[in-house]
This record gives sequence, C-alpha cells and structure tokens, in this order.
Amino acid sequence: MNEKNYNAELLNFIYQNSQMGVDTITQLLEIAQDGDFKDHLHAQLKEYRQIHDKAAQMLEANGFTEEGLTAFEKIRTYLMINFQTLSDDSTSHIAEMLMVGSNMGVIDAIKNIRKYKDVAEADILELMEHLKKFEENNVERFKPYL
Repeated sequence: MNEKNYNAELLNFIYQNSQMGVDTITQLLEIAQDGDFKDHLHAQLKEYRQIHDKAAQMLEANGFTEEGLTAFEKIRTYLMINFQTLSDDSTSHIAEMLMVGSNMGVIDAIKNIRKYKDVAEADILELMEHLKKFEENNVERFKPYL
C-alpha cells in the first residue's frame, strides 16, 4: 500500500470518529436535562465538528474520498443510545456512556498513531494526536458528573 493510501485511511478514521461524536452528542443533547452538563455537550460538539471539518478539508485537499459512517452504523448507534437511556437518562449515566465512548476513541487513536506513525504525513498524524488528546480531555471533563 502506498503512502497516499495510508494517509487516506488515517484521515477517514478521523473523519468517521468525529462524525460519530457529532451524531452521538447531537442525539444526547435532546435527552440530557442538566443545563451545565448540556453546556459541556455543546462545547464537545463544537470541537468534534471542527475536527470533522478539518478531516474533510484534508481529505479533499489530498484528492481522497470521504468515507463516512454507513447507514447501518448510524442506525445501530442511534438505537443503542436510545436503549441505554430508556431506563436511565440521568446525567450520571449519560456522562458514563460518553466516558466509555471517549476511552474507546483514545484506544483506537493510540493504535492508529502507532500503525501510521512512520507512513502517514505529519499534519495528518498531528490531527490524529489532537483527536486523541480531545478524547482524553473528554473523559476528565465528565468525571464530575458521575
């Protein structure tokens, strides 16, 4: 696989991960009730959108095709969130769900940084590192809501 394909793979991972964040937070904003918590969700949504837009710009600038989430992935996530909040839509439970998701994002980010560190362009790796740090910060931001 050539360097361009590595770059496309990593950018599409960032694109999909941030799209999942945008979709998830948007859905949870409709469920969450605590005002302060919703402010944190809005801030998180803004950052996911910025990362998503940056990944889309980089994909386009490099002549790569955006590979967003499949309809199945979107529906599965939507249903999972609805199911998990059906019996408990408390701020604590939603914070826990977000922390689990962000921890998964950190793990995937570390794996991808290691996988592509020697083959992807530096600016793409930098965006991946930014997403990883953002996910790490998300875990810390939501601890007070547990």
